[in-house]
Amino acid sequence: MKKLSFLINTLFVLGIGCSAPSSKKTNEPVISLKIQKIADGLHSPVTAAFTPDGTMLIAEQTGQIKVLKGKDLLEVAFLDLKHKLVKLSGAYDERGLLGIALHPDYKRNKKFYVYYSAPATEVGSDHQSVVSEFITSSDPMKADSASERVLLTVQQPESNHNGGDLKFGPDGYLYIGLGDGGGAGDKHGTSGNGQNMNTLLGKILRIDVNTESSYKIPQDNPFVGKRAKSEIWAFGLRNPWRFSFDRKTGQLFAADVGQNKFEEVNIIEKGGNYGWKIMEATHCFDPEANCKTDKLKLPINEYKHELGISITGGYVYNGSAIKVLSGKYIFGDWTGPLFFLEHKGQTWTRGNIELTGKPSGDLKILGFAEDNFAELYVLTNQEVGPKGTKGAVYKFVNL
Repeated sequence: MKKLSFLINTLFVLGIGCSAPSSKKTNEPVISLKIQKIADGLHSPVTAAFTPDGTMLIAEQTGQIKVLKGKDLLEVAFLDLKHKLVKLSGAYDERGLLGIALHPDYKRNKKFYVYYSAPATEVGSDHQSVVSEFITSSDPMKADSASERVLLTVQQPESNHNGGDLKFGPDGYLYIGLGDGGGAGDKHGTSGNGQNMNTLLGKILRIDVNTESSYKIPQDNPFVGKRAKSEIWAFGLRNPWRFSFDRKTGQLFAADVGQNKFEEVNIIEKGGNYGWKIMEATHCFDPEANCKTDKLKLPINEYKHELGISITGGYVYNGSAIKVLSGKYIFGDWTGPLFFLEHKGQTWTRGNIELTGKPSGDLKILGFAEDNFAELYVLTNQEVGPKGTKGAVYKFVNL
């Protein structure tokens, strides 16, 4: 009970949520699956990427990228960024190594990209978010740690709501998710960072990394030539914790962590305003009534904090092994539940995923991964913070 009380109080202060989810039964459809453990003993694994030969690169929040070659988790890290990180709290922290993406032409150029939290360089900031390029060394199991090319730095006023996901789109550009800067209620300036077009916070960005210095702005970005940051692809987000492209349709799905009442899933479109802090999901937030929604993009699905308190985005399943998942968007909540969304007509219907093969005790859902065959994995931890080694990676398989 002490751990649960600590967790709830921590989440309330950080603005992630204010109550533990209930075990209330619903009438939603259910899919039963099994998860198969493929790696454990990890420090809070938050995301992963697959090289062309199928090697899994697992990013630990504490700063190392681990290598899973076949069934073997290598002892030597692919890349160690611990010395570059801001000092993390072992009990609970949203900072750290948060994103990894391989260049679409990785097989030839060996370039990959990371998002991590470094010490602040400006007075008044808690830390800075850094997006960097690295190159793999002549040893395919080892990055060249001296090859770092810093592309982007963003000062963060608070420790939480960092976003941190990186994905290359079908267009070859790098998409970057950034939270609103932290604290509860986006109390930054008069309208909050999510609606402020002169900051990168609370946005999804789109940049061209195929340049020798820094990055280029794609000229078809929606706010080029306007009174706004040209990197912005979409805005009005609170904390986009994991987004992905449907490899069949190219649609960009993003899960946005809510304030005190609702969690949401969005399909991100060019130039879209996703409402924060005007809205929390489909509900007025600031003000709490009579908000204008006509120019906002509303989520395709939401759930109340009776079911979970911090959403974790996943993937549309395009694999061949689990027919029942075909075309469904798979996601979860940090507190443990797993869900799917199925497109029916003009709406998305949510259902629940029940698992066998799950370990006893609490299972925190930190992230998902998609391999070269479009099969899905879930990254977990059995502790609240990143201090321990109870992190694991599981693969979704048929019963």
